[in-house]
Amino acid sequence: RCSWGEGNYWPTVMHPIVGLGFGELPGLQVPLFLLFLVIYLMTMAGNILILALVVAHRHLHTPMYFFLGNLSCLEICYSSTLLPRLLAGLLAGNRTISFTGCLTQYYFFCALAGSECLLLSVMSYDRYLAICNPLHYTARMSGRSCLQLAGGSWIGGFLACGITTVPISQLTFCGPNGIDHFFCDFIPLVKLSCNDPLLMDTLAFTSCLIFSLIPFLLTLGSYSCIISTILQCQYPSDPLPAHFIVVSVYYGTILIAYMFPTTDSLSDFKKVLSLSYTILTPLVNPLIYALRNREVQEALCKAFRDLRFTSV
Repeated sequence: RCSWGEGNYWPTVMHPIVGLGFGELPGLQVPLFLLFLVIYLMTMAGNILILALVVAHRHLHTPMYFFLGNLSCLEICYSSTLLPRLLAGLLAGNRTISFTGCLTQYYFFCALAGSECLLLSVMSYDRYLAICNPLHYTARMSGRSCLQLAGGSWIGGFLACGITTVPISQLTFCGPNGIDHFFCDFIPLVKLSCNDPLLMDTLAFTSCLIFSLIPFLLTLGSYSCIISTILQCQYPSDPLPAHFIVVSVYYGTILIAYMFPTTDSLSDFKKVLSLSYTILTPLVNPLIYALRNREVQEALCKAFRDLRFTSV
């Protein structure tokens, strides 16, 4: 039995949790707030714009843009799960959150991250068929197939997250109630418990293996074939290599964060890595995937022309 204070453990559903986050940088609270506010607004604006363009323009009603619209919707939800709470903590200085609220934040973050891992793999398969096997593309990427693939990504992420969320809710917590992170994540929460961490670490490793490493390997294989075909056909302006870099960074940071043991020396490094897949990726994805695309640029120009003529 672990002890805290007078030797009592604290009830998981009653005792608040304090997210230490950036609390050790008191002089940077305002600059960090402004930075993350700008990132959040740009992330929301970029992804909402892509989603609106995909819905409004008929020539974007294709499998590729259908998946891009789903990705933008994911990024909107993903960012809104983490950043508003972080901004409130930086602005007001109150970083306390109830255990129920913390577990809820973790569940939605985990579910959306898992869904994105699966969806990115689906998107790479879509591009593989379009570029490397175009004769079978229409048959394999029918409207029904697209709905099944996108729906499977969403459902798979939300169901898979229950595998880790339910065991966390059953842990006995004791000791200090501060998590050394800027959001409620699996490893910082498990570190607060009295239970043997081996089972939970194994669970995190297995979940990451299934829902991150395997999709990453499938994505890696798809993009390897795609980039090989692009080089053979001499398409130097194709943005897919940039897509591959962004996807690799996203998968890579998640794999390092959850599949490598957390030591004191790696703790701060993993916190920095988490900024990449939680904050920077949702900001960059609209720029890399869609706004550099010629068809999206044309749709955007048309939308601005229509808006200007309407205002006149």
